[in-house]
Amino acid sequence: MNKLILLLGVCLTLSAASSAQEPPQVYPTNWWVGMKYSTPELMIHGKDIGKAASVIVTYPGVTLADWHHVENPNYLFLHLHISPTAKPGIINIRVGSTIIHYPLFARRSGNGTEFAQGVTSKDFIYFLMPDRFSNGDPSNDRIPGLKDQSLNRDSIYLRHGGDFQGIINHLDYLQSLGVTTLWMTPVLLNDMPNRTEHGYAFTDHYTIDPRLGGPQLYKRLADSLHQRGMKLIQDAVYNHVGIYHFFIQDLPEKSWLHQWPKYTQTNYRDQPLIDPHASDIDKKTTSDGWFTRQMPDLNQDNPDLAEFLIEHAIWCVEAFGVDGWRIDTYIYNSLDFMNRCNKALIDEYPRMTMFGETWVHGTANQAYFVRNNLHIPFKSNLMGATDFQCLFSGIQGAIKDTSEWGGGVSEMYNTLSNDFLYEDPMRNVIFLDNHDMTRFFSQIGEDVAGQKMGIEWLLTERGIPQLYYGTEILMKGIDNPDGWVRLDFPGGWTGDSRSAFTGTGLSPDELAVQQVVRALGTFRRGSSALKTGRMMQYVPRKALFVYFRYDARQTILCAMNTGMKPADVDFSRYSQRTAGFTEGVDVVTGQHYPLGQKAEIPGRTMWVLELRK
Repeated sequence: MNKLILLLGVCLTLSAASSAQEPPQVYPTNWWVGMKYSTPELMIHGKDIGKAASVIVTYPGVTLADWHHVENPNYLFLHLHISPTAKPGIINIRVGSTIIHYPLFARRSGNGTEFAQGVTSKDFIYFLMPDRFSNGDPSNDRIPGLKDQSLNRDSIYLRHGGDFQGIINHLDYLQSLGVTTLWMTPVLLNDMPNRTEHGYAFTDHYTIDPRLGGPQLYKRLADSLHQRGMKLIQDAVYNHVGIYHFFIQDLPEKSWLHQWPKYTQTNYRDQPLIDPHASDIDKKTTSDGWFTRQMPDLNQDNPDLAEFLIEHAIWCVEAFGVDGWRIDTYIYNSLDFMNRCNKALIDEYPRMTMFGETWVHGTANQAYFVRNNLHIPFKSNLMGATDFQCLFSGIQGAIKDTSEWGGGVSEMYNTLSNDFLYEDPMRNVIFLDNHDMTRFFSQIGEDVAGQKMGIEWLLTERGIPQLYYGTEILMKGIDNPDGWVRLDFPGGWTGDSRSAFTGTGLSPDELAVQQVVRALGTFRRGSSALKTGRMMQYVPRKALFVYFRYDARQTILCAMNTGMKPADVDFSRYSQRTAGFTEGVDVVTGQHYPLGQKAEIPGRTMWVLELRK
């Protein structure tokens, strides 16, 4: 049999890798009655299954809509039509002489009203890597038969053993910070030989990684979150898979991948997709180039692959109760496909929300990929973006610039002034750092005061705040190599000498920053102004930047002095928002500031003042 040529990107070929003794596998592994997506396409994978001359479906309320072969005889595709009268049970599908028993389930309790709630500016997201957060069950650290058998906490590249149980054990901690929503790096199986800790190289869409606890524990985690009034975001990857994915090792059709005469990597440039002067080859290289040789680039314009990916997205929401969708490497996907996929999720779950990773260059570039106010031929239906502009042209520069003249805060003011480009900037996810970049504390020169200001900005700015695990306790690391920004969370392993969960062994600075998150995160949970209120910003004066979050019930004044010297705050300048109030109370420290007189804000300090009459 012809094995896949692992030249990775050089004319990948079809193979016949399935064993004759193995029963055929069906994807999705089940479907449900009562779904709006009522004509799912089943992909059947098995030795020579595609050579069958007939397909017969027998089940009340279910009919065979159509079926077809593809290039590889190991695959067969068919559409079932599931009528509203169909009941849960087992569908008999006869493919030639092979009989397949296909489960049709009742839907989850709530039918999307108790889950798929969507993630909005009312939420506070905590983002973590399960392998590096907490090991609640050492028995699943190594799984026999998987290619990666590593387990070494002394290595930044190998697996460390964190899992769902470890997260479940510490949900109290997340809630103590004011967190409402959990986002994890991908949880699907990555049966690759190495670097499996991050999860972004899927090898089976329908298997939850057993090293994390498998499907039952993933469902228990989701249910535990919902019982606490919290939410779950799943990290989706449509652009690529791992080279050891079963449908890469046994490719249904060459057109499932973006094929090149020789290995071609993406140029990592967003401009060709929006540039009216761009060349075709630059556009193609951006969209169709591979991320790495280990991650084949998927062609979502293939109709069978598109249905596979869309159905998997719906399947995950229904099977596990996912509330929101973070979409990896959004700009490198087929954008027409992404609109179609987003719509399918929203049609099925109207409250469902999704935001995309849009690591691009400029506010207009970022707005292009989400719902926007631009008059352009392509109109995205993506609700929000990971707001790299507010990071790189906003808070990062503002905190790093300690000069008296405050060029950094002026750039942040300018970036926010471009919010007119978005249909709703409140849907953007703002953040200080993530798993792919230098940690904020290292980026700002390990300045504790700067870290506090960054966190106070994060929890008061417009949008949906996302905190990367460990930012609350001054975890540091430079992103080259990336393993240094993915270190273990202290206290997550038996025998750890330090614990962020209990405070044991933490320095006074670490405890102080953690307390800022806890105080402001808890306050935000009950603050209508910070969650859904409007924003008004004032032109910075040197290093002093003042903005307000407000609604009919509450007004919050935020004053940030990024310079080293104290700055005068003349509250009368902000009378449009301060009129009728007599004092401001710092929600972190409790200190009172009379609004009828000037105040002095120390250098490297931010105030978050709730105004009172």
